[in-house]
Amino acid sequence: MWKERLEIYDELVSRCPRFERKGKTVPYTSANGYMFSILNKEGELGIRFSKEIQQKYMKEWDTTVFKSHNAIMQGYVLIPDNMLQDLDKLAVYLDESYDYVMTLEPK
Repeated sequence: MWKERLEIYDELVSRCPRFERKGKTVPYTSANGYMFSILNKEGELGIRFSKEIQQKYMKEWDTTVFKSHNAIMQGYVLIPDNMLQDLDKLAVYLDESYDYVMTLEPK
């Protein structure tokens, strides 16, 4: 399952030309010194948003916070499996996450 999810993640990131996937064993995207998406070892996708947007999307998408290595990733939303079917729409959310981290003070 992880390999299939990696292919989906790579396809998703390829639809967002402003950034690229990084990481060999733990795939992620980052900009401005901040990670903003990650594929964990369980094949779950997490995308980072501002606190207000995170709460809104968790409610809207009926999902929860994202965990990686049994730790809660602050600011990340677990992307439900059904959203992986529409990568064009998901790419809009990933671009939104990129825009968010670009507003943060660079690390």
